[in-house]
Amino acid sequence: MASNEDARAAREAKLDELHEKLTGAVESLVSGDDWRHALAFAARFRSRSFNNTMLIWVQHEAAFEAGRVPEPFPTLVAGYRQWQGLGRQVMKGQAGYMIFAPVTGRFASSNPADPNSWRRLGPREKHKVNEVVRSRMVGARPAYVWDASQTDGEPLPMPPAPTLLEGEAPSGLWEGLAGQVRGAGFEVLRVPHEGMISGANGLTDYVARTVAVRENMDPAAQVKTLAHELAHVVMHDPNDEEARQHRGIREVEAESVALMIGAAHGMDTAGYTIPYVSTWAARVDGQEPVQVVQATGERVRKTALAILDQLDTLQVGDGTPPGLERDTPSPRTSRTPAAEADRPRVAPVPTLAGRGL
Repeated sequence: MASNEDARAAREAKLDELHEKLTGAVESLVSGDDWRHALAFAARFRSRSFNNTMLIWVQHEAAFEAGRVPEPFPTLVAGYRQWQGLGRQVMKGQAGYMIFAPVTGRFASSNPADPNSWRRLGPREKHKVNEVVRSRMVGARPAYVWDASQTDGEPLPMPPAPTLLEGEAPSGLWEGLAGQVRGAGFEVLRVPHEGMISGANGLTDYVARTVAVRENMDPAAQVKTLAHELAHVVMHDPNDEEARQHRGIREVEAESVALMIGAAHGMDTAGYTIPYVSTWAARVDGQEPVQVVQATGERVRKTALAILDQLDTLQVGDGTPPGLERDTPSPRTSRTPAAEADRPRVAPVPTLAGRGL
């Protein structure tokens, strides 16, 4: 029987392997088109962290090149037991895709406002009467998921997906995004042409508290621009000195959020223009480009997910097989225990440098 030390060493070796795969996947994002494809893909697996999305992508690509799966892109992914719960079985010889799964611990405090007051509880330790208990992520472990094409069995019911004509905006998306802009305390303006907003498609004025979008574009471009400006509203503090110094990152983040929101609604993102990723990533002092891309990708995913969760619009699936809904699923998209494993409810404890989930 393997000792605890042997098991720990094996787990660390798998985590190192995951980290190496992830770094390789992120390093391949060297152009605007590569970044666009990565974000459009992540939009279809948005319940997963950006890092896990990249890991699924690169491992499925390897499986396709090896002839183990019929299509170059995955469709729906779930764990072994979850597929069994849906009446499907992983086919013989199909290796799973290794991803990061969070390891959580319970922490108790009698003064939750004081960060230094929290103490970790033992496996069976009970908290005191006057203490609040919260779960926090304290590490990561390797876990495995399989694509639907690696399984057989009961057919999966496919939920409806939005279909759009070229230039058409998804039904209700403008209204939903505009409502969130107003909820943040900004007025939404539609102006006749770009000459009224310094030649731009859209403009956020933090002083006047307005978001303006030019009307002489097709509806899809207008709604994409509104999503871009909403991302600025919720992500970027105009008084942040560092943000002002790295305007390129701010623009890539806002455009990337718009891309994910559009892709989640079936919009064709081929016309989106995103700056050359390696250029802006390499300009951040004190950080490697890979670290910048990883951090940006996760910020983009979380922002897009928060916006999408507030919309009552028809959206494409999030990579979770139908039938794994929680007890009270969202009317727009479903979440699952597996999906929630990628989304810890409490900010993670930074114990694994460079290995964010």
